[in-house]
Parts: sequence; C-alpha cells; structure tokens
Amino acid sequence: MSIKTVIFDLDGVIVSTDEFHYLGWKKIADEEGIYFDRKINERLRGVSRMESLEILLEKSNQQYRPQQKTDLATRKNNYYNTLLAKLTPGDMLPGVKNTLGKLKEKGIRMAIGSSSKNTPAILKYIGLDNFFDAVADGNQIKNSKPDPEVFLLAANKLGQKPEDCLVVEDAEAGVQAAINAGMRVLAVGSASGSSLAHFARAGLDEINIWEILD
Repeated sequence: MSIKTVIFDLDGVIVSTDEFHYLGWKKIADEEGIYFDRKINERLRGVSRMESLEILLEKSNQQYRPQQKTDLATRKNNYYNTLLAKLTPGDMLPGVKNTLGKLKEKGIRMAIGSSSKNTPAILKYIGLDNFFDAVADGNQIKNSKPDPEVFLLAANKLGQKPEDCLVVEDAEAGVQAAINAGMRVLAVGSASGSSLAHFARAGLDEINIWEILD
C-alpha cells in the first residue's frame, strides 16, 4: 500500500463538538415543541445541517416552509457557534497532536475533509488553521457524506489519486463516503465497529500510524 496523503474528518476525529451540536439542536427542538433526544441525535452524525434539520422535523406535527427551515438552521448554527467560540487547542482529542506531528515529520501530506461549514472557525479556535496542506469543507461542496465529493475534492486539491489516500473517519456515513471515493479508511470512535473500514481503532491515541501507512 502506498499512502501519500491522510485526509481527516474534523468533528469526532480531530476535535469533538458533538455535545455542542446536540445542545444546539435540542434548543431548537425545545423552542419548537419537538421531541428530540440523544438517540435521535446519533442519526445526525456526519450529515449536513439541512439534512439534520429534516431528521429533527420528522417528530414535528407542523409543516415548515423552505424559508422557515432555513431560519431554523441558521438559529441552530448561531447557538452552536456561541459554544464553538469556547474551543481551545487543549480540546484536541487524545493522540491527535502526536499523530499530526509524526505525519508532518515524515512528509506525509494532510488534508481536512469535513461536511461542516464551520470548519474554518473550528480549525482557527484549536490552532490548526494554517496546519493542513488542504481543506475541503461544507462551504465548497454540494453533496454531503456518504457522497464522496468532499474527500475527492481534498485529494484533487493535493493532486493525489484516491487510491493513494487514507481517510480517518468517526461516522458511518463518512466511512461509506471514503469507500465510495475509492480510498482506504481508518475508522475511529463511534465508527470503529464498521465492517466497511480497512482499519479500526478506538481513537488516534491507540494506533501506531506507521502500522497502517507502511
């Protein structure tokens, strides 16, 4: 295997803002009188903001017009951004800093492949806004995971073939997206039980990255 580039999902791999997302959607649901719990929240992992909203609205008896949906999504993102502003470099998940440093030392190119439109802000808050060789995020794509668009865009930005890329993902939709892109996948976190992934670990703190890249 010749891995020349590692593409990281952001949320749940580099840093976790899952709780922020949950609190944002929960606030919207409560304001709208819609039932929402952590089990429903699990279905929102790895999908776009508008798709997440559609899942939340499944429990609503009200019909929402397109503009109302846009307004709800904007409100949620405002709540979420208020929480995001509290992030610091210390919020990077265990093993991340060490793994990124080792890859940098060996000249392995790295990219972010995230469906989140908040990617630039998150990277800035945790001090990685100028670290990666390329960033592909929700502001640059039309289709969210499991569509492979974001990963293919990241590879294209670096002039890399899909087969030369390893994706690190924590969501099943992201694992599927990487497979659809023709890339190898290291599943971590909640996706570590995925039967589709080529490699699986609980987190980046539990791997020797060279065992996978060599």
